[in-house]
This record gives sequence, structure tokens and C-alpha cells, in this order.
Amino acid sequence: MAAATQLGAGRDRWREGIDNAKGNDRWDMHDCCIRSVVDEFNTHLADQPHYLPLDWHLIKAMIWVETGAGSPLWEQNPIQMGNPGDPGLNALLDGREGGDLILPRSLRSVLNRGSVGTSAKNNIRAGVGYLLMRLADFAIKSIPDSDEKTYEVKVRPGDSLDRIARAQGTTIEMMKALNSGAYVLRPGQVLVYRKASMRKVIVGWKPRTTSNIARYYNGGGDAHYAEKLNYVLPLIRQRNIVTCVQ
Repeated sequence: MAAATQLGAGRDRWREGIDNAKGNDRWDMHDCCIRSVVDEFNTHLADQPHYLPLDWHLIKAMIWVETGAGSPLWEQNPIQMGNPGDPGLNALLDGREGGDLILPRSLRSVLNRGSVGTSAKNNIRAGVGYLLMRLADFAIKSIPDSDEKTYEVKVRPGDSLDRIARAQGTTIEMMKALNSGAYVLRPGQVLVYRKASMRKVIVGWKPRTTSNIARYYNGGGDAHYAEKLNYVLPLIRQRNIVTCVQ
């Protein structure tokens, strides 16, 4: 019972701190940066399957939950990416989990542990990138290369579609798509193909609910993360919109 009372008191203090943001413009100091970063990602991902533009208010809510204007980390590390022991930044930047598809090309050489820890804009960029990476659904698919030319190859004794595909720089899926009758290969048979490779691609997105953000971004670090997001979002939407210089 004592632990529950202490936890409740902690939430009350947190809410009191958020409520004190009313009339304090310092809580809005990152607005233009957030909107600019969200625009970067929305533009980059606009042609991805089922992508819906990200609402910048969600990112602001995350920042209010992560730090807040009363925190010494507010100015440089508002969304808490790249902290010691935090694996999120490495996961985003090493490309193995799909971060290379999420990050705009212009940011891939900009974001690193140094820049993310010292620049509020890069910190927010990393946070948005990591959130979208965790909410994205990926799959490995056969993707045609930019070379649209169709080539021919003659089947030799002992050949298989897999052997031909690997030798010619294409995929079994592409070979089957362009050669509908090539289930049994015969020496001398001519097959057509396009250059292709198996690549990780984005195939969809998890809903951007506060519970999903808590699950996939926060990863259970704060059991009340979704509750906090739900508390701050209405307050944020009620605030005056900061005018940003283009």
C-alpha cells in the first residue's frame, strides 16, 4: 500500500508540473523545430505504402513526457535519444532494423551520438526516426533495379532458377513472374529477366496510438507512459500555435 501511495504521489507531482506549463512559453520553445523535423519525415515517407502524415503534436507530447521545461536536459536532449545505455540510437543508425529506409538520405551523415546529444533538432530527428522505425512493418521482397531493360539467358544442363537468378543478378521471384511456364527447365530454353534483388521494404504501419508509442518507443521503461501522453495531448492541442519563420 505504501508503494502504491508513493507512486500515486509521483504521478500527482508530474501532473502538477505539466499543469504549471500553462502560460509558460518555454514549454513551446521546440515547436518550430518539431514541425520542421516532422515535415522532413512526412515528405521522405510520403510514397511509402499506407503512410499517413505524422501529427507533430504527438512528438511534442512525447517531449513533454520525456523531459519538460523544468528539466536540465530540456534544451539539448528533449526527447532523450542517445543517452548512455540507450540502444535506440544505435538501432536506428546501424540500418539492420530498417532505419536506413526511415531516415531521409540527407540525415544519414548528420545523425551520430555526438550530434544527437548536443543538438535539440538532431535529438528530435533521432526520436522521430526511431519512433517511425518501430511503428513500421517491414518485409523482404523482390525489388526490380532501376535498370528497366529485359535480358535473355539460355538454360544450360544442370541449371535451376535459383542458380540462374544468382548468376544474372536477379531473383527467383522475378524469373517466375516473367517466365510463367518455367517450372521445369530444359537445356536450350530461353528465359527472360530483369535485374532485381531481395531487399527489406516498408509494407505498412502500426497505428499511432498512445499505447503503441508507449510499447514500441518507450519499451516499458515507464509503465505510465501512455497515460501521460493522454494527459498532455489535449493540453498541447489547446495551446496557441507558435509562428515559425520559414
